[in-house]
Amino acid sequence: MAVTPANSGHESASLGSRLVIATLGFCLVFTLAVVGVRTWSAWQSNIAALSSELKLIGQIYQRTLSKSIWDMDRESLEAHVSSVANVASVGQIEVTLKSANRTPEVLRNTREGWQPSTQIPVLRVQLDYEPFAGGREVIGELALYGDERVLWMRLRAEVAAIVVTQVVQSLLLASLIMLMFNKLVTVHVRRIAQHLGGLTPANLAQKLRLDRNSTRHDELSQLVTGVNQLQGNLSSYLEQQQRYEQELLVHRDNLAQLVKERTTELEAANARLDSLARTDTLTGLANRRQFDEVKQLEFHRALRYGHPLSLLVCDIDHFKRYNDAYGHAAGDQCLRLVAQALRDGCARATDLVARLGGEEFAILLPATDAAHAAQIADRLRLAVARLDIEHKDSTTAPHVTISLGLAQLDPGRTHTFDDLFEHADAALYEAKTTGRNRCVVHITPG
Repeated sequence: MAVTPANSGHESASLGSRLVIATLGFCLVFTLAVVGVRTWSAWQSNIAALSSELKLIGQIYQRTLSKSIWDMDRESLEAHVSSVANVASVGQIEVTLKSANRTPEVLRNTREGWQPSTQIPVLRVQLDYEPFAGGREVIGELALYGDERVLWMRLRAEVAAIVVTQVVQSLLLASLIMLMFNKLVTVHVRRIAQHLGGLTPANLAQKLRLDRNSTRHDELSQLVTGVNQLQGNLSSYLEQQQRYEQELLVHRDNLAQLVKERTTELEAANARLDSLARTDTLTGLANRRQFDEVKQLEFHRALRYGHPLSLLVCDIDHFKRYNDAYGHAAGDQCLRLVAQALRDGCARATDLVARLGGEEFAILLPATDAAHAAQIADRLRLAVARLDIEHKDSTTAPHVTISLGLAQLDPGRTHTFDDLFEHADAALYEAKTTGRNRCVVHITPG
């Protein structure tokens, strides 16, 4: 019978779509940040540009205004002032006429709608005239005020260009990610799902193959290998079952005895399978499944009877570097030796040592408080150190070491075992970040 995938009743979203949404979200945040930075930079640049324009205007009109003041040509002076006021960058112009025997007079021309602001640049230029060599005389002052509206008009145009550019870049990036993800992942995942959905006992020998370069060795290749291995194991198991049935048919006269023998064999096989399912095949320790079963029993027992319960979580320091330096075979042997040291260091039958995965181990200590658990942790740490397994790439010690995190059940604050595990894991993280090769005890805040 073919395996039919369960339908949860909800429309599922593709991984590619979720990836694109996440990418667009990041691009939106990045775009806002870039727009903010570039807007500030554009504002500063526009202020500098406006200052330069005012300085150039001052240089152009300084001499003509000075001459008009000296010649007392009122009409020419007013014409020059009006001319400067018509320049787009100028919001207001002030010309102060200075004379030794009369009060200074100010000529002012303000552009309609102009408002003074602390943001705009102001240029002040001294007006002087030299009617003869060595006879320079100060006759007035020119003040040019920039127009803030010009700054905002330029800024709006630049911000619009920045936003459009960033949005286009974000859309192109999201489209590229969607295209590459669909080509490299989605198509093959659908092919795998289709293959698994069509499996029956009759076609278990049909291997899964993907339409891709066979020389690639990535996660998809590992998945294909795992599926094919699983099919091979299932096929071998079914063939074995068929042989048993044929033998029962051949020996009909001894059916009762054969049934009993086969039943015993099957029970033993199931016991072995159950043992394998609960035991880590590499180290012989309890695996994650057995740990999950026992932890709940001990957790509820400790709460019911008020007994202490401690949890140790430990990690081999720099294990990835060890694998890289000595190879995976040596890494497996290292795991076996460390596991044996941990098992030997926990003498009580009620203590459970489990391998959670990789180089991570957990030790459940019923009826043990934090003080005694800390002693056990230090004993385990020293036991691993005494193995003296060379580790030349470790920055902690020349040999393999472990770091441990310890947490004790606090009935008033620890509501689930996951809370206890998080406390121990946090203590392990602290041990690793404060030098490794040590045990850190989680302290519950008062």
